[in-house]
Amino acid sequence: MTDIHDAVQKKYGAIATAVSKAAPSAGCCGPSACGGGDPITSNLYSDAETSALPAEAVSASMGCGNPTALLKLEAGDIVLDLGSGGGIDVLLAARRVGPTGKVYGLDMTDEMLALARENQRKAGATNVEFLKGTIEAIPLPDNSVDVIISNCVINLSTDKDAVLREAFRVLKPGGRFAVSDVVIRGEVPTDVRRSMELWVGCIAGALEETEYTAKLKAAGFDTVEVEPWRVYNIEDARSFLTDTGLDVDAVAPAVKDKFASAFIRARKAAAKSCCGPECCS
Repeated sequence: MTDIHDAVQKKYGAIATAVSKAAPSAGCCGPSACGGGDPITSNLYSDAETSALPAEAVSASMGCGNPTALLKLEAGDIVLDLGSGGGIDVLLAARRVGPTGKVYGLDMTDEMLALARENQRKAGATNVEFLKGTIEAIPLPDNSVDVIISNCVINLSTDKDAVLREAFRVLKPGGRFAVSDVVIRGEVPTDVRRSMELWVGCIAGALEETEYTAKLKAAGFDTVEVEPWRVYNIEDARSFLTDTGLDVDAVAPAVKDKFASAFIRARKAAAKSCCGPECCS
């Protein structure tokens, strides 16, 4: 699936370049412009959250939810954002974990990393580090982070099992997984699954709800929850099918209510304590 990897990298690199040039017109998670009524990316953050952030971090936001609102982050937590883009969720998390905590942002695109580091500088965030790498091979040690977040990125991977195994590996025992992602609710047309534009736009690569749960459990997670919160209607479907080369009038009714933004939560079990004599050396 090298073609998909390259297409994702190219498109998101172009978005970062456009935002850096103050022309965020390259599109977000779907083909629509950032914040321009895209049913996936619009109205995800409050004004209170974004008002103190660099404008470029907000403009480059391409998510389908607000993962930092999914759980309580504690002072001192170490957080990892998979596919951190322009850094909006990293910077929001950094505020909440405070100076004793740390937030890593992981991205594979040089242009996005450059944009995110500039946003970090503007925000004055000293407890942040952006790393280059892929979410299928996280460049951090085992058992090194307390919380993993991600915002509409795991669906872009062609090896989601590897992503979830890596997420489980780097989480500490008792660590939490809290991501926003697009999920499928039932069968979708084959043409949609095959569309490169929709892969890059995060629709065709989405997992079915029960499949997401099964993959998380197979990776070792427990306490798994998949909670759809924004189901896309037929007009939303028309929006994200525009410019894909598909027959919008024919396909839109077939995908009505089949895609949703979801909150996905899971946990890595805490290390078991041992009090019996067999534990003693």
